[in-house]
Amino acid sequence: MSELHDELRRLQHDPVAAAVEHVGDRWTFLILREIFFGVRRFADMRRNLGVARNVLTERLKKLVDNGILKRRRYSERPPRDEYRLTEKGRDLYGITVALMQWGNRWGPEGPTLRLLHADDDGELEQVIRCTCCGRDIHAREVRYEYTTCTDE
Repeated sequence: MSELHDELRRLQHDPVAAAVEHVGDRWTFLILREIFFGVRRFADMRRNLGVARNVLTERLKKLVDNGILKRRRYSERPPRDEYRLTEKGRDLYGITVALMQWGNRWGPEGPTLRLLHADDDGELEQVIRCTCCGRDIHAREVRYEYTTCTDE
């Protein structure tokens, strides 16, 4: 019984499940992409994405409630806010880049977006690197280890 209990606790605290709970739908990632591109205002996001007003409102509220975005007032008359990334939101950049690169490689149109370093025009790549040896690592070289969860 203890092994089953441990397995259920592990699944309840799965970091992938936790991340997907916060940003696991198409519109949320597209909103994040827009914000990483510098779009901060509701009307601009709505125009760029072609998303229904209620869907955009709901996703932005969820991102704010989850601490990924913060609202900042830029006009009092009429009252208007813009959306800014928090530190928690900025940490989603690597995931967004990885999705863009995957889409460029496997999407039906092929590569449609390049990410370039603003200083020297070098193309960006997403890598997973070992903090001990400094080598780039591939999935087949990884072992998984769950940490102990103290929540009861």
